[in-house]
Amino acid sequence: MSERDVVSWNAMIASYTQNGFAKEALVLFHQMRMTDIQANAVTVMSVIPVCSDFGDLQLGQCIHGYTITGGLALDVSVGNALIDMYSNCGNVEMAWQLFDEMSQRNVVSWSAMIGGYAWNGYAREALALFLQMQIAEVKPNAVTLICALEACVQLTTVHQGKEIHCCILKTGFESNVSVGTALLTMYVKCGYIEIARRLFDQMPTKDVVAWSAMISGYAQNGYASEALVLFHQMQVKPNRVTVVSVLPACADLADLQEGKRIHDYIIENGFESDVSVGTALVAMYAKCGSIEHALQLFDKMPKRDVVSWNAMIAACAQNGYANEALGLLCQMQVAGVQCNVVTMVSVLPACAHLAALHQGELVHEYVIRNGFESDVSLKNALLDMYAKCGSTEKAYQLFKKNSSRDTVSWNAMIAGFAQNGLAVDALAHFRQMQMTDVMPDLATMVSVLPACAYLAALKEGTWIHAYIIRRGFEFDISLSNALIDMYAKCGELGFACQLFDSMSEKNVISWNAMIAAYGMHGHGEDALELFSQMKQIGMKPDHITFMSILSACRHAGLVDEGWQCFVCMRQDYLIKPKSEHYACMVDLLGRFGRLNEALEIIEKMPLEPDASVWGALLSACRIHCNIELGEYLSKRLIQLEPENPAHYIQLSNIYATAGKWDGAIKARTTLKVRGLKKTPGCSWIEMKNGVHTFLVGDRSHPQSEEIYAMLENLAAQIKEAGYAPDTSFVLHSVEEEEKENSLCSHSEKLAIAFGLINTSPGTCIRITKNLRVCGDCHNATKFISKIVEREIIVRDTNRFHHFKDGLCSCGDYW
Repeated sequence: MSERDVVSWNAMIASYTQNGFAKEALVLFHQMRMTDIQANAVTVMSVIPVCSDFGDLQLGQCIHGYTITGGLALDVSVGNALIDMYSNCGNVEMAWQLFDEMSQRNVVSWSAMIGGYAWNGYAREALALFLQMQIAEVKPNAVTLICALEACVQLTTVHQGKEIHCCILKTGFESNVSVGTALLTMYVKCGYIEIARRLFDQMPTKDVVAWSAMISGYAQNGYASEALVLFHQMQVKPNRVTVVSVLPACADLADLQEGKRIHDYIIENGFESDVSVGTALVAMYAKCGSIEHALQLFDKMPKRDVVSWNAMIAACAQNGYANEALGLLCQMQVAGVQCNVVTMVSVLPACAHLAALHQGELVHEYVIRNGFESDVSLKNALLDMYAKCGSTEKAYQLFKKNSSRDTVSWNAMIAGFAQNGLAVDALAHFRQMQMTDVMPDLATMVSVLPACAYLAALKEGTWIHAYIIRRGFEFDISLSNALIDMYAKCGELGFACQLFDSMSEKNVISWNAMIAAYGMHGHGEDALELFSQMKQIGMKPDHITFMSILSACRHAGLVDEGWQCFVCMRQDYLIKPKSEHYACMVDLLGRFGRLNEALEIIEKMPLEPDASVWGALLSACRIHCNIELGEYLSKRLIQLEPENPAHYIQLSNIYATAGKWDGAIKARTTLKVRGLKKTPGCSWIEMKNGVHTFLVGDRSHPQSEEIYAMLENLAAQIKEAGYAPDTSFVLHSVEEEEKENSLCSHSEKLAIAFGLINTSPGTCIRITKNLRVCGDCHNATKFISKIVEREIIVRDTNRFHHFKDGLCSCGDYW
């Protein structure tokens, strides 16, 4: 053009801007300023959006300055464009200042400022300004309503959303597709799916955005089946957003076939290069259990953002691929992708799964360096990691420092205490939690019940069961399983059976818990019957099932049945036995005196025998006085675990049983020389005022005098009834009277005496011990149960002993 006026320049600049040629528009604007042509409001309104596209606040400020010097700043349209630019560049304060100083405002001005607040996270300010707009009697347009609804979504405030819904009806925008979709999204995000669906059905025209919003709403609110049905009913062609919305529904339903069909559609339509689509596919395959496929897809993704990496790391961590999760974190850092809070929350469970404390600590250091430590979900993930790695002290330090503890924080700390054997602390913190404003939830109950089980604290467990009922908690499978385990470990097998029978739905954990319950109480035949029922209904047993059934056979002396189960495990279910399964079989055969067969099993093991396997055979050598094999096994065990005092004690006991006191003394001397200490016997009993703990020879209890007087009296009575102390394990050099006194002060006897003193006649006494009950205490307790006419239930590390009328439920086989 030989001559160009302002209209020509504006048309060209606007053409560049509208077609995505932002740089070219800026160059042309700069060239225009070099001429004598004066830019007008239309010119700057074409250039200002370019600053928003680049997020270039400095450039926007330069153009703002130009509007002031050029006398254009008072133009309403220019002011609106500047408000929008500052908002898009994140400078909401400057946008508000411009809006506040405007002498004239139109609906676009209000919409730009409300949108600026809403899209920058100032939802309350956006709704307050929308209210001012109504007071000023300015009629909103579609953009105003969409922005106000976005603010409601951020605050999940359906009340104000409904008020805007009324405004939409009054202003006649209900037929506008964009407004209708925004309204539908607001109801979806606030959890009002039924209202959203009614709105969706009433929409005269539905575009792909509306369909995608409704599908997403179903998927995000747990209506996966409905999401898939609606996806198949779509009357428009699905786009990238649609498939990203529907894939989580496939994941929730674990519907891999449907997910693969959608994957085929994605490939056909060329969506696979989209980062969001790729990430959604990775998450779908992972949640459907196809981690290998997810990893292959992830490796083929042409572009990965932080969300993609997080999805893959979380998928690996949640599906037992902990090493892969940690490997991906390293790859992510090498790729130069900046980790965020979600990355840290995703990778910490992998550290916990591997008990990789060092890696967890490195993650913690990264969190501190990057200022992430204020995030509540990350605090909880760190706490959980430390607890599961056995570092309860560090977990507790984090818990104490956390001023914003939520239910997850309390649950993680309670579970951490319970999992690390600090059951008293777990119960104490459960009580503390109830004194705060944080309400326990289902996960709290599942976390605290194992603490009751560990302590055999029946009263506490029963109270928690009653609390669950009072609070109206829904009895899901995990809670019922925890209650079964608690009652079984507290000695109430009958209650455990009732709960199991009353369950409308059972998973493999339910069956495992009940089989284990029968086993630990010595009901081997019942355990086998239940195992048979489990197979009949088509419930597939896992390695824990077989561990439970083998233990049940071991406690009941069912050698042939145990062997059949062991064969069934390998041949029928193709489950490879682990060390603990072999240890159980060795113990089962060894207790029955079949030492050669037990040794043969060990020699044919496809994996290296560990201390549990050799230890099981060593215990059998003690029972059957096989000193030669016992000596050989002790040396193997000491080589494997030279710092474990139990091996030296076991060897000493073998010598003592055979009357070889020199060998017994030598084993004990080696123990002392190495500076190793035997785990002291500890027993505890629950009373109304808490749990009372006793150590061997303990005289620290306030009622010690009464306890020892009771023991002296009981000793005299049971001797008259025919009891003779078994002093075979007490060193030969000690006088006989001293031996008897030593046996008399064993922790379980102290606990029994305390229970007899503090309970009324006929009451059942429940004792828990941290070690295996010794032969003398077992024999003495049988006599005591007959003399005092009480049932005495003792739970040791192996099983339950129900003493009544001079007999024990184990049949002296333990």
